[in-house]
Amino acid sequence: MSLPVGTSAPAFRVRDEQAHEYALDDFAGRPLVLLFFTVRDGNRRAIHQEVGVEGERVAVLSIYDDRLARQFGVTGHSAVFLVDSGGTIRWRHSAVEHGLAPLPAADETSALSRRDFLAAMLAASLAAALAPPELSAAPVAAPAPAGPAAVQSMDVVLSVNGRSVQLLLDPRTTLLDALREHLRLTGTKKGCDHGQCGACTVHIDGRRVLSCLTLAAAAQGKAIRTIEGLTDGDRLHPMQQAFIDYDGFQCGYCTAGQIMSAVALLAEPCGPGDDDVRECMSGNICRCGAYPGIVAAVQSVRGEHSG
Repeated sequence: MSLPVGTSAPAFRVRDEQAHEYALDDFAGRPLVLLFFTVRDGNRRAIHQEVGVEGERVAVLSIYDDRLARQFGVTGHSAVFLVDSGGTIRWRHSAVEHGLAPLPAADETSALSRRDFLAAMLAASLAAALAPPELSAAPVAAPAPAGPAAVQSMDVVLSVNGRSVQLLLDPRTTLLDALREHLRLTGTKKGCDHGQCGACTVHIDGRRVLSCLTLAAAAQGKAIRTIEGLTDGDRLHPMQQAFIDYDGFQCGYCTAGQIMSAVALLAEPCGPGDDDVRECMSGNICRCGAYPGIVAAVQSVRGEHSG
């Protein structure tokens, strides 16, 4: 019988195929979704993923380890557990249970943090997605796959810098990875990969967006512009030239994102002062501290633009 809701999750350690070790303590203070899969080949391993849910990141650990599964009371079938930020099991569903378990009741959700509640919804969604056959009412008879369930690739047509390109992508591919890894447009930089630094800023239909938080599939049918698309032949965009003239960079890693945000700012409501520009550019971080040059460059182009 699976461990009941309300009990503390047992401490564990498990390795992935690259020998990276994960322990329950590694996820302290944040919700964790555990997926247990039936193991037939004796190859014990785990796969770690970070999933974004309404702006929150939830850790998901897919476990192919029968010994660890037994610690959670899972034997011979698949199961899903939600361990909350405090290490307590708050939701579970296993293949031997008929139908999907309901989400925590209203009186229970009041004690959950927003992240824990979103993680509970994610766990329920994963259970529903895996139901046939992984979480069916009968034990799984077929051997477990060598990795996570295969994801069907999809055709994605993107309009990038005025050129239409067709790619075969995993539906989870971000626009940033599609640009860098598939189209080799490496001017767009991967900084934090969490939407916090602005280095990956591109334009979609003229508006600045963070490409690390945007799925490539969601950008279909829209006009995408990257730093490579700002130039007119060999002629630099005025904002690019201004960054050179006013020393708006040092190491240059954030510069593409800074320039893309600055160009978008020209069409946005922004006050006339330097402080207004700093506020409108606050989503782009320069770890070298070249902010005086950046503000001067933006203001110089805004003056010409308004004129």
